[in-house]
Amino acid sequence: MARRMDVTGADGVRLAAWEFADPPKERGEDGSAPGVLLLHGLMGRASHWAGTARWLAERHRAVALDQRGHGRSDKPVDGPYTREAYVDDVEAAVEQLGLGPVILIGHSMGALTAWQLAAGRPDLVRALVICDMRASALGAASQREWTDWFRAWPVPFATLADVRKWFGEDDPWVERPNPARGEFFAEVMAERTDGWRPVFSRRQMLTSRETWVYDAHWEELAMVRCPTLVVRGLDGELGRAEAQEMVRVLPQGQYAEVPEAGHLVHYDQPEGWRAVVEPFLEETARVYS
Repeated sequence: MARRMDVTGADGVRLAAWEFADPPKERGEDGSAPGVLLLHGLMGRASHWAGTARWLAERHRAVALDQRGHGRSDKPVDGPYTREAYVDDVEAAVEQLGLGPVILIGHSMGALTAWQLAAGRPDLVRALVICDMRASALGAASQREWTDWFRAWPVPFATLADVRKWFGEDDPWVERPNPARGEFFAEVMAERTDGWRPVFSRRQMLTSRETWVYDAHWEELAMVRCPTLVVRGLDGELGRAEAQEMVRVLPQGQYAEVPEAGHLVHYDQPEGWRAVVEPFLEETARVYS
């Protein structure tokens, strides 16, 4: 199943939230299952979390959000695509869906949004999972590299097979073939009259990214008081030294890494991802029981 729920975000932006499995029949003392909100990274969409949401639904009410500019949510031409807007959207989703105090699980940009909300609204967040997102500033060179990368996309793609091949094999960013990466991008394409194009605006993605790449986010990270798991793919973008420093800065930080995983940890190695996240959630549940 895939059940859609609409949320009104900041500035009235319509956001699509999704449940990919029925909530568990066993509930807590108050009659509700613990809420989990899953936040994709830049260019992602809620459906990338479908596998994770299904095993989470054994014990939790798991909801994945299409963030503004992504998936089935609104893509306002002029934004805003600021950090504040993304965080306010997630705050609205938690409150309107009745998920709080929520467990936030975020990948990349979604992880940054998650810890910024946890820092600002500790009453709303009971635990946090940060997946492959750096706290340090990436800088202007990184933004220029992304600009050049977007320009290199051979859009429109004639077929979805071409999408899978280019992003999984032919993309200059790919060091070695990665079928999971090809599948990831196939999920964010839609068929138009001239071929397959991304469901998002690359210009808007650059605007979104620009709001965090020039700044470090260590101070906000240190303000996160809830139990937090920092997860990195062994071949991802978050290095081990920085990940361990993030854990040191976090008042209740824990560290885990997933072997043979790249940046798309949860999508690339779903079994390894579950193996490190599930015990953390079980430990968190014992604290709250």
